[in-house]
Amino acid sequence: MLQVNFIRQNPDLVKERLAARNFANIGLVDTLLEIDDELRKVKFSTETIQATINTVSKEIGILMGKGEKEAAASKKNEVTSLKNELTTQLVKLEELENGFNKHILQLPNLPHHSVPLGKTPEENQVVRKGGEIPVLGATAKPHWELIKDYGLIDFETGAKIAGSGFPLYKARGAKLQRSLIQFFLDYNTDAGYVEFMPPLMVNEATAYGTGQLPDKEGQMYHITADGLYLIPTAEVPVTNIYRDEIVKENELPVKMTAYTPCFRREAGSFGSDVRGLNRVHQFDKVEIIQLVHPKDSYKVLEDMVEHVEKLLQLLHLPYRILRLCGGDMGFTSALTYDFEVYSAAQQKWLEVSSVSNFETFQTNRMKIRYKDEAGKTQLLHSLNGSSLALPRIVASLLENNQSEKGIHLPQILHKYFGAAIID
Repeated sequence: MLQVNFIRQNPDLVKERLAARNFANIGLVDTLLEIDDELRKVKFSTETIQATINTVSKEIGILMGKGEKEAAASKKNEVTSLKNELTTQLVKLEELENGFNKHILQLPNLPHHSVPLGKTPEENQVVRKGGEIPVLGATAKPHWELIKDYGLIDFETGAKIAGSGFPLYKARGAKLQRSLIQFFLDYNTDAGYVEFMPPLMVNEATAYGTGQLPDKEGQMYHITADGLYLIPTAEVPVTNIYRDEIVKENELPVKMTAYTPCFRREAGSFGSDVRGLNRVHQFDKVEIIQLVHPKDSYKVLEDMVEHVEKLLQLLHLPYRILRLCGGDMGFTSALTYDFEVYSAAQQKWLEVSSVSNFETFQTNRMKIRYKDEAGKTQLLHSLNGSSLALPRIVASLLENNQSEKGIHLPQILHKYFGAAIID
């Protein structure tokens, strides 16, 4: 959530940055400031009335002590009138606060000055590429055929148990998942991230804190009877660990990692874009999250990008890194890098990670703060990244490494999987 004082002091800058991300309702900024003006006036009025009530109430006590009952009765009538006026103002204040909150929650984060202009994914900026794109033979198969050939995943039984988009991993398919998860967690903890195993369901306040509500409620599975949501990513519960906390400056940066299943209702219908592992409703992902001093956050963002890039290099997957344009960024992000790996059998790039700096957008909602050298409370910056999401990683590993003898796994996975090849 944007900070109203920053909006008030920099309205033109806010409008310019919102335009850079193609936000349609720029006039919302002026509306918000008008409501805030009225809100400030009503707050001042209620505080003045309350102060007057307190003063007159003390006078009543003094008059009663002196035996001046008639004067005291007159003051009591004055207090009654003031309390009625106060009640009216408090109702107005609540209406204005509700309107203000409704409007400010509609404003997305302001994009960093380095975010490219653009509206569509085609206008994202390729930062760099790595790895070699394999050349497959004429008999090469897409991963949805390979998983059947090798008995790795059973989509039909998964659909029987839960529904379309809920894969059932089995035998070596399950072991490959477990191997990748353990590798990712080991890699992250070796880099100083502390591992957590969070709840897979969160309440409304938690989903609000990271920006899933009110922006993405349609993408989450909602358990209405209990008011809980199945998590779309470990970012949601893990970042909220520090909600309403003041972190000591000497404890920064806070580095956290977690493996969780992720649940998303995102639509999928027909075609290769949603076949096999390309788009599913439940998938496994390892996440990295950092809470950092504001002056360090963009250096940390680059460090996190390099961290994820090294993972893909160790897996020997061809990849590219994209800096997302304003129109393709998430609601809460100030700057996002997407990672895509090349799927040789499908001959297309598949997104496997997003690494984002949210600056104070999330921490303002969650009140995650630190005290500076002057003892003043300030908001931290939050960042997160996928490290990594498994479905499309598995799809690319299977497709890119297929041969007549089987599927050759990268060297880094041999000790986790217990074999060099799936045959």
